[in-house]
Order: sequence, then C-alpha cells, then structure tokens
Amino acid sequence: MQIIHEDLLAMVETMPAFPQGVTKVLDMCSKVDCSPKDLVSVVERDPVLAMRVLKLVNSPFIGLAQSISSISHGVAYVGMNTIKNIALTVAAIGMLPRENRANFDMDKFLQHSLGTAAVCKKIAGLKGVKETSSSDYFLAGLLHDFGKVILVRQRPDEFSEAIEQAQTKKVALDVVERLIYGIDHAEIGAVLAAHWDLPDSLVRAIRYHHSAGDLSHPSLLEQVVMVSNLVVHKLDFGASGNYYPAELPKSIETNLGMDIDDVISIIGDTDALFADAKAFASS
Repeated sequence: MQIIHEDLLAMVETMPAFPQGVTKVLDMCSKVDCSPKDLVSVVERDPVLAMRVLKLVNSPFIGLAQSISSISHGVAYVGMNTIKNIALTVAAIGMLPRENRANFDMDKFLQHSLGTAAVCKKIAGLKGVKETSSSDYFLAGLLHDFGKVILVRQRPDEFSEAIEQAQTKKVALDVVERLIYGIDHAEIGAVLAAHWDLPDSLVRAIRYHHSAGDLSHPSLLEQVVMVSNLVVHKLDFGASGNYYPAELPKSIETNLGMDIDDVISIIGDTDALFADAKAFASS
C-alpha cells in the first residue's frame, strides 16, 4: 500500500517519545544561551541517562584519547554537541522494538547501525573533521536506516514482504520499497529526523544515504554516511535487511579519493572495531 504524506506523518508520530531527560537535553541545547553548566545539571538529574551517556562516551568504538569520569568532564572534553548527540544515541537505541511482527532481527540491525556509525566517525577523522564535530557523523551513521524501524512498527507484513522480494529479485531493498510504498526507508528516516528537530545536515545525510551520488554537490557528511553503510555491508557486519546494496557511485569515489576497499584498508582493524560495537549492542 502506498504511503502518502499524511500517512507518513502519522506513522512518525507513533514512535515512542524520548525519555524526559533526553527531551530536556534537546530543549536545553536548542537555546542560544545554554551553558555547559546547565547541560551538566540536566543530564545529572537523570542518573540512568547519565550512566548510559558515560558508558557510550567511554566505549572503545567512540575512540576518545582519555577516559571520561563524569558528565562535567565529558562536556569539558568533547563539548555540548557531542554530549547531546550521545544522549540522542542512547534514546534512539532504547526505542528499537526487539520483538516485532516483521520478524526483523533488531540486534543485528543495531550492530549494522553501530558499525556504520563507528566507520563514519573513523572516516570523519581521516578527513580532518574535528573531534567536536565528529559526533554528528556518528549520529548520522547510527540513524541512517531508522526509517526501517517505522516500517517494522507500522507496516510489518509489507516490510517483511519487501525484504523477501528484494532477496528473490537480487535488488536493493530501497528499490522494492519504492514499488510497494511509493517511498523508501531513507525518505521515511529523513522525515523522522526532521520530526526530532535534528539539524538539516543530518536530515539530508539520512535522506540521501543511498543516492548521494545523484546530488550535484553532496556534502562530506552525505558522502561519508553513504560509503560507511556500504563498507559495513561489504564486511557483512550485522544485517539491515538489504542484501544487495547498490555499488558506490564513481562520483563519490572521486570526491572522497577512495573506494570501498581503500576505506577498509585505511581504517585498519575493523574486526576490533566491530567487536566493540557488537559488545555494546548486546549489553
């Protein structure tokens, strides 16, 4: 059944609300006069959120040079934007429906998402993106496929059918999604990201993670999310339901100065990177 705009907005509205602590963090960070002290106070008032933020910020695949011992230390070391993005990451992971009628393996989906996030952050560093900005790459990588979460929740039977059809026809999942729904998970994910008031740069990275090569001037973030997704697919880490992804466009290879194999070679020990992501996903 085709998904029209009004249907999509209603589907997005059904996603679980962020925990109160995360909502307060987002509201606080949206204010121009937000101070680091204010942000620390908001996070520390929610002990569960604070614990999870510290766990993620100290996880090996985030890759900080030193251990973060407190929220105030974290804000001072990585900045308010990074702490905000980590709080969003915690909230997004927490809303995944592990059991669902589509029989979609959410544990493997989370592994794929975390793997893509980690590769995005690695490539961002290689491209000279500052540590304080690299969390945007991590978050975009994590959320790039979250449009599928809405389909799992709202159209489970059709989504299961789409995955089966894509495997049978040996085509990319988004191709079949457009035939069934009239739109694909990338478009749905972008609407979700906009609903969450994420920056337009992240919304676009999610929207174009399969089609950045069609843009006349894709941003670095858009290109990095696209290539990272394909790297994780090639290394067969986790599963996203897309078993025949399209190849990386030559234009993106040229812009980045690297192809999929180059990225895999440059980022080094992907086994260790993905082991850390898998451990975090199962904890």
